Amino acid sequence: MRMLVTGATGYIGGRLVPRLLERGHSVRVLARDPRKLRGRSWEEKVEVHKGDLSDSESLKGMGDGIDAAFYLVHSMYGGEDFAARDRKAARNFIEVCPTLPLLVYLGGILPDTPPRSEHLRSRAEVGAILREGLPTTELRAGPIIGSGSASFEMIRYLSERLPAMVAPRWILNEVRPIAVRDILAYLVEAAEAGAPLEVMDVGGELLTFRQMMEGYARVRGLRRWILPVPVLTPKLSSHWVGLVTPIPNAIAAPLVEGVVQPVVGDPGPSRARFPQIEPLPYERAVELALERIRTGEVTTRWSGALGGGETFELEDREGIMRETRSLKVDLPPQALFDTFTSLGGEKGWLVWGWAWALRGLVDQLVGGPGIRRGRRHPTKLDPGEAVDFWRVDAVEPGRLLRLRAEMRVPGRAWLQWEALPEEGGTRLVQTALFAPAGLPGTLYWYALVPAHAFIFSSLIRAIAREAAAGT
Repeated sequence: MRMLVTGATGYIGGRLVPRLLERGHSVRVLARDPRKLRGRSWEEKVEVHKGDLSDSESLKGMGDGIDAAFYLVHSMYGGEDFAARDRKAARNFIEVCPTLPLLVYLGGILPDTPPRSEHLRSRAEVGAILREGLPTTELRAGPIIGSGSASFEMIRYLSERLPAMVAPRWILNEVRPIAVRDILAYLVEAAEAGAPLEVMDVGGELLTFRQMMEGYARVRGLRRWILPVPVLTPKLSSHWVGLVTPIPNAIAAPLVEGVVQPVVGDPGPSRARFPQIEPLPYERAVELALERIRTGEVTTRWSGALGGGETFELEDREGIMRETRSLKVDLPPQALFDTFTSLGGEKGWLVWGWAWALRGLVDQLVGGPGIRRGRRHPTKLDPGEAVDFWRVDAVEPGRLLRLRAEMRVPGRAWLQWEALPEEGGTRLVQTALFAPAGLPGTLYWYALVPAHAFIFSSLIRAIAREAAAGT
């Protein structure tokens, strides 16, 4: 079949595309910024349509010749007007694909009473819009458990870091988690069914959030004590999650809101329709996720999605401030490239660790992602991936890495390294770049010049030492 995947840079989309290719389907992906597909194992095997669901003009021709499409886009991390943007995106999709034979949409299981969560309401609203306009199968899923998923990372860090915890009463609500491999199987089977199946809940066993944390602890051989109390509101709970885990408050809030009511659903119809899919037990899903993390096989991560904001391409133009340092190193370029592409995450930034941690804390306090997002893989990077409070802007194997800042700054900032062959060795070039937003940005840059003098000069020397030690 000829399939279209929206949200191909997201957690689910990035894992769905190779599954479709393995089953012999031809795949077209919608990408707002095709640069973010570079480095994916399937990049050369798909057709790319550059477009943005917020701009119907850019979508023209996207659905031509398509047998089935997947709608995997939502603004979980999108600010206060996310619901309006999601409605507009759904309507634009319908407008440019009016004759699409089949659409598969991934939504969320709804509670029996009207959902308090704005995000669950929005997901249901988008599903209704799509079903009204196109032949649509809507799969509604509970928390997705897999290496790198936001739900799994929240459970993982809460369980690992807190031997005993006072937790909000909502952890006693029942939910229906599902392994990521099972949700991918349901998506593929729904598209290959060839006809719409309306709305179906999909999920595994019924567990409380407390039982999910206790199950994780059993898999890890940990003992944990959890005391539910009624005094933590969802807003306070999301701040608590943001404090203990790498999940920023902006993402923790919709995750928490989604379980403040029981979200049980009825997976009976989906299991009857697709008996070949046997949902994994929760603890087995946890074991597989941990094994993927241990072996470095996390193919997508919650922090890897582009999000709803504008993307930028660095241009060499007047007004960009630069701070450049370079060293001649008697090493091959690859040794230096391997070193600077392994910065961040668990490894850290080699020097001035407390200063990086302090900058991350300040960023988190003002609403930024902070430094705790880490990275998907300890040594491999693809464009569009998150590295702490940076986003990979460009990677040229063996030569260049450029990171774009996602921390809150009055302007746009990049940090770049180049490994350039020079007279039998390599010239390591490190450049900090900043495009200030008016006077506040200019003052910000010059205020940090003294700190940069210490931190960046130490960093380039540390990279050279680390590369020499590694060889």
